[in-house]
Amino acid sequence: MQAVAYAPEPEAKPKRKIPESLVYEIMDGQPVYRRGYKSVLNKTKTLDDIMGSSTLQGELHIYLLSLLLRHFELEKFTIHCLESGLHISKHNNLAGDIFVYDRRAMTPENINKFYSTVPPLLAFEIDVKAELEKESDIRYIHRKTKKLLDFGVQKVFWVITDAQKVIMAEAGNAAILLMDWSENIEIQPGLSFNIGQYLASKGIQP
Repeated sequence: MQAVAYAPEPEAKPKRKIPESLVYEIMDGQPVYRRGYKSVLNKTKTLDDIMGSSTLQGELHIYLLSLLLRHFELEKFTIHCLESGLHISKHNNLAGDIFVYDRRAMTPENINKFYSTVPPLLAFEIDVKAELEKESDIRYIHRKTKKLLDFGVQKVFWVITDAQKVIMAEAGNAAILLMDWSENIEIQPGLSFNIGQYLASKGIQP
């Protein structure tokens, strides 16, 4: 019988280590990377390229923030933005665009160099900023929203610029509402926002 020579198995390439700066969140113990992180690894973009907001996202951020600042007295509430972090459990560190806290809960002792362990009253997100490889955007939105509500957030709002929609979920209500962003959307009694109306007033056509 003729001997058969087998080629040696090629050595597995070591997995590329992904810098912590490209991790956007930790969900269920797994890193969630920033949208566009592969372009940074391939050196076709820099970290600054993928961390910045579009001009439309920036406009919506300042619109919502200005409404909240006018409505919520800063003696009674505090508002955090700039990709604020929440440490909601051992394996879950989440980020958000705007959080509104009750100052009775967010006491001076809770203001430090770490992620917040205090649940905000309200959470606002402008678009999905995670690179999703194993789930859809809507599945991620649903999963993250549930974690925020379970943590103690009263209302969660997602502004989706591509679809020009707003997704809203409220504690104690199983229904997740999908609304056109040109509707008057209530944050709480006496405070609503209407993105379509705001953009039209500024002459902005997204």
